[in-house]
Formats: sequence, structure tokens, C-alpha cells
Amino acid sequence: MKYLILTLSLLFVSQTVSAQDFALQQLEDSPRHQEWVEVKDGDRTIHSFVVYPEVSENAMAVIVIHENRGLTDWVRSFADQLAAEGYIAIAPDLLSQFDENYQRTRDFESSDAARDALYQLEPQRITQDLMAVQNYVTDLPAATGEVVVAGFCWGGSQSFRYATNADGLSAALVFYGSATTDEDRIRNISSPVYGFYGGDDQRINSTIPETSELMEKHDKTYIYNIYEGAGHGYMRTGDAPDAERANKTARDSSWEWIRDILSDL
Repeated sequence: MKYLILTLSLLFVSQTVSAQDFALQQLEDSPRHQEWVEVKDGDRTIHSFVVYPEVSENAMAVIVIHENRGLTDWVRSFADQLAAEGYIAIAPDLLSQFDENYQRTRDFESSDAARDALYQLEPQRITQDLMAVQNYVTDLPAATGEVVVAGFCWGGSQSFRYATNADGLSAALVFYGSATTDEDRIRNISSPVYGFYGGDDQRINSTIPETSELMEKHDKTYIYNIYEGAGHGYMRTGDAPDAERANKTARDSSWEWIRDILSDL
């Protein structure tokens, strides 16, 4: 009986590891050029992951803002998927130089610790880091100078917030992130905002009507889709080999919309 329990335990661990490793495997199998870069902003360094598309002309760039667990392999794999579509993707680690002991996400002992640290960041610091990344990617020789921002969960909220601060964005893609209700900030938005939401995510979806009303009041473009049956984080969970059907369907449908949005910019 002990051997049976041990075998079942090892099988469970193996399946769990396999489920966690799918994103890393996607990165390792990618033919595209990937690199880590150090984006400088004064005395700060923002460690960022960049993936280049295999194209013959300059490409639009997309800043990918990670979830509340920091810059994970899945976020990097999403950047690679964007590059596969023909775009330069840059994913900054917003936990860069958190303190003397933690210089980036991978330095934290757990994803819970990374999450706790992330919520200690000052909003102005996040904005400054994203502006530095935008300036960096705008000036890349292989870039067109057009920049889109896209974020997930915590990063989705940051994507919306960054649209209220930044100049020169072509669009903001908000994946299941809440929006600011500060009308002065909303007035500052100069780019269209596109929202992607799971139907089973009322914590976030309950904020959509107020967001929509404020955006319409100030004549801002806010277009969104709610994907029936999908949960919070469906772009990540729907990417997994063992994804639930609703999350996978929402993820695939969202990719179709992403392609349409980016190709029309």
C-alpha cells in the first residue's frame, strides 16, 4: 500500500511540474531571438525580456505587463507568442531592484513573496519604469516607434493606469484588470483601450459599467469583450495543455481579437 501511495504521489507531482513547465518549454522551443536587457532610468535598472519577430521590416512594439506574481515564464512565453505574430515584445520585471536582496522576480523565495512585494511598489515608480521601457523600445533600430501596452490581472490594471499617464501609445490592452475611476486621469487618455474579461470574474466585471460610463462621458474609446464561462487569468490557464474548455476557448478567441486590433493600428 505504501508503494501505491508513493507511486500516486510521484505521478501527481510529475503532472503538476509538467503543467507548470509548459510555458518554459514553449520558450525553449521557440526559433525567435530572445534576450534579457537592462533598461536604464537614472540610477535604476529595469531587467526586461525582449523577443524579436522574424520579419523583414521594422515592427510595432508591445510592452507586456506581468501578473501579480511578477515576471513568470508564462508572461515571457506570451511575449514570444506576440513575436510570433510579427511584433517586438518587451516584458519588464517591475520587481527590479526591489531592495538590496531582491533584484528581480526570480530572487524571491516564492510567488507569494513576489506578490506581497509587488503590492508595496509606489505607483509613481511603476509609471516611471514603464516610461523608461517605452522610450527604450521606441528607439530600437528594428522598431517602427509605435508602442502598445498589454497587461494581465495586476498588470491589466497597470495597463489601464499607464494609459492615463503615457503619451504616444497606440493602444492599451487590458486583460481582466480593474480601471481607475479618477476622472482627471481618464481625461488624460489619448489611446483606445480594449478590455478582455472572463465571464466568471465578477470581482473585476462589476467595475466595467462605471468604467464604460466614465470613458463615454469623456469621449474615450473603450471597447471590451466578456468571454462566457472563462475565469480570471484565462489567458494563462487557457494556454496550458490541460486547460478547461471555456478558458481555452476564451484564450483562442482573445488571440483572434488581439490580431485584429494590432493589425488595424
